[in-house]
Amino acid sequence: MSFLALYRRVLAALAPERRVAIALAVANALLAGLTFLEPVLFGRVVDMLAGSAGRPVAEVWSGTVTLLLIWAGVGLSGIVAAILVALHADRLAHRNRLAAMHRYFEHVLRLPLSFHGDTHSGRLLKIMIAGADNMFWVWLGFFREHLSTFVIALVLLPLTLLMNWRLAALLMVLAALFAVAAALVIRRTQEAQREVESYHAALAGTAGDALANVMVVQSFVRLTAEAQRFRDTIRQLLAAQFPVLNWWALLTVLTRAASTLTVIAIFVLGTWLHLRGQASVGEIVTFMGFATLLIARLEQAVGFVATLFMQMPAVALYFEVMDTRSSVPEKPDAVALGHVRGEVAFEHVTFGYPGGPPVLRDVSFTVAPGRTVALVGQTGAGKSTTMALLQRLWDPQEGRITIDGIDIRDVTLASLRAEIGVVFQESMLFNRSIADNLRVGKPDATQEELEAACRLAEAHDFILRQPRGYDTLVGERGATLSGGQRQRLAIARALLKDPPILILDEATSALDAATEARVQQALRALMRGRTTFVIAHRLSTVRDADTILVFSEGRIAEQGSFEELTRKGGIFAELVATQLSPAVT
Repeated sequence: MSFLALYRRVLAALAPERRVAIALAVANALLAGLTFLEPVLFGRVVDMLAGSAGRPVAEVWSGTVTLLLIWAGVGLSGIVAAILVALHADRLAHRNRLAAMHRYFEHVLRLPLSFHGDTHSGRLLKIMIAGADNMFWVWLGFFREHLSTFVIALVLLPLTLLMNWRLAALLMVLAALFAVAAALVIRRTQEAQREVESYHAALAGTAGDALANVMVVQSFVRLTAEAQRFRDTIRQLLAAQFPVLNWWALLTVLTRAASTLTVIAIFVLGTWLHLRGQASVGEIVTFMGFATLLIARLEQAVGFVATLFMQMPAVALYFEVMDTRSSVPEKPDAVALGHVRGEVAFEHVTFGYPGGPPVLRDVSFTVAPGRTVALVGQTGAGKSTTMALLQRLWDPQEGRITIDGIDIRDVTLASLRAEIGVVFQESMLFNRSIADNLRVGKPDATQEELEAACRLAEAHDFILRQPRGYDTLVGERGATLSGGQRQRLAIARALLKDPPILILDEATSALDAATEARVQQALRALMRGRTTFVIAHRLSTVRDADTILVFSEGRIAEQGSFEELTRKGGIFAELVATQLSPAVT
């Protein structure tokens, strides 16, 4: 996206408040007109005094006082208008900065896990904050100062041709020189500034990665190495930034030099024209005022464009994320799924991740409501991918998946996922209270419902032993709790959600035997009456499954009950023999 196109898009983001923005734009135009009138009035006063010889004193005083009163009125009106514009521009910019952050946050949360797997969370946060902050300054500067500068340069400056076209031409040359110089510097440095912004994003990613894994950093004595990596990125950033700063410093110097030369040229040309009777003293004074005003505005504009130029790559990254489209888009006519019985069917499903070979090949199976199905097989066989497709984290390339006979691509994502509960291998908890984490499953759950779910999940007793009971903060990712405690909270959370379809993704594999026994009891309460899919490497945890699907190289190689598959003597029997036989020494 070009510099000007990006600038237009930032301003277009104010569309929800277009009435306020238009009112501010009109106020800026009026403010520009008032500012432009002051040199004109100054010149008229000078001409009034210069031509006073031979005129009645009363007439001179009357004309002068009238002009001075008009000038005072224009000045006061300009001050009041400037205050009102600044006040409302501030409020508009602040509101829309927060609105931009909200839009970004909501959009990113909707993006599929494939996007989050490829993008560091620290980088996403940096893009959100930097993008919204930079747009804030664009909006604020535009309405406070720079819109009036554009009005003066593009509308009012040409009108000076009606006053004295020779003097006006010099001002036109100054404005043209500024525009050409700014365009050249922007073209010369645009790509370099994008590289600078990529280093800023890399800094955020490096810092976020190290802070998220601070235990590894300290345990493996990586402090010096991680700090050095951070310093190396800083050096690269500065090496890319300094040439850009040099070009913009040169533009500032050239602008001031051109401004000084223009003022001198106006004085010289005005004197020559005055001696020839082609310009009055008042016109010379007026154009000197125009030049001073234009110089100040152009210097502001140079600063604005330079700042804007530095900010635009961060804003471009913001819009790049906002333009990212989900790999599992909803159909325009998607309907709500509604409460389901829980019959799940995969019909000739084939799927491969982008750029890779097929992970699933022609997978077909049907699960009746309320039944428990275990998915087993070697790592990479396709078990987790199968469950990801059921939740529509991805869409199959071939075949379809139905729930109660309805293709899941025909329903809204929210209604689909509302009917599916997941207990992950790693219990993911927010840095909030225990009660807040539980209410993720049911936001309006009462305290009694929380406690009932926690009793079923074998969690109520340990919660009461916490310093503040259900109001205890669990720390980042639940760091203040043990693995078994976190897992039981995750089960209670799923119980509160009360979904008809349940996915247990290695829900006990990270637990010791004693903790696993308690969690398994909680899981049995959770699974009762639900269509349940159990992904497990420990085959001892799938004995009670109604059906076991054995995955091998993306296909269902075997299916049946535990006893049937064990007697069959195939892949599953070999897996059982490997896991349950004593170790050979």
